[in-house]
Amino acid sequence: MRSLLLGSLLVMGGLQVAAAATKVEVKADESHQRVDVTIDGKPFTAYVWPNTLKKPVLFPLVAADGVTVTRGYPLAPRETERVDHPHHAGLWFNYGNANGFDFWNNSDAIKPEQRPKMGTIHHDKIVSAKSGAKGELVVDSVWETGAGQKIFNQRTKYVFSQIGDQRTVDMTVTLTALDKVVFHDDKEGVLGIRVAHFLESATEKGGTFADASGRPTPVEGSTVGATGVYRTSEGITGDAVWSTRGKWCELTGHTADGKTETIAIFDHTGNPNYPTYWHARGYGLFAANPLGQKIFDAKQPQLDYTVEKGASTKFCYRITISSRDVTVDEMNKASAAFEAEK
Repeated sequence: MRSLLLGSLLVMGGLQVAAAATKVEVKADESHQRVDVTIDGKPFTAYVWPNTLKKPVLFPLVAADGVTVTRGYPLAPRETERVDHPHHAGLWFNYGNANGFDFWNNSDAIKPEQRPKMGTIHHDKIVSAKSGAKGELVVDSVWETGAGQKIFNQRTKYVFSQIGDQRTVDMTVTLTALDKVVFHDDKEGVLGIRVAHFLESATEKGGTFADASGRPTPVEGSTVGATGVYRTSEGITGDAVWSTRGKWCELTGHTADGKTETIAIFDHTGNPNYPTYWHARGYGLFAANPLGQKIFDAKQPQLDYTVEKGASTKFCYRITISSRDVTVDEMNKASAAFEAEK
């Protein structure tokens, strides 16, 4: 009887563990140019490649408690949001000056006379999409200049997961040069996130926001409801983070109904020009840019990172979204764990 009872408890325990395990579903819908990612049936993000953006992005990013931490504009505008920089949508990877072409600032809003100077990243194909305890998506894309020259094949591997209240995107980008490519030293790059209004800095000035009807409306003075504060591995906080280097950076803010959310980006020692510079702005742009150098620090030499024809370069990042404050000690441990995995 005792062994039967013990066996029953073990089975029950196993069922409880199974029930607690997360299920990440990665579901392609190519007819609508998207791949949806859910965790236990709840939205996390989607890989989308709308023609208006001129690049694929992850949009939106949703925390485990249901809070959307990315701005809606321009794909799904929300009231009280800034409506600047239409090329800032969700989470993306590109650069502002590759062989003299601007891949960062391109969108459907670019005037016709400026388009020859821009670059577009075209989604090519979904290589694989897997669901399970972790979700995995592998996609191919191509960088094409405004002159019609294809300069990079890009393969991106995303791994999606959740432990407790923390959701994670591991992103590995491999660029293979179809011709010699020079990333000229520039501030616009490479991994970017445009965050929700509550994660903007309270010290940021006014700007143009959307009203209840979605119309652009100028707003003067400080930004009501903005609570975001940056912090880096080097102990730098707030607006001072911009143009500094660090192995990680986190951004924490509070919603109007009292929920706390933290977005963190982790750099990796294997990435070019580690540790990255942080192109982190109070108005809502949170970006890691290892390919700008002199543009951030006038004392440094011009970088101009070069990839020869036929050669490849790789970038690995971890992005976490936690529904709470995350301590410096937790961030340092997470950074070490990330580096040990790759």
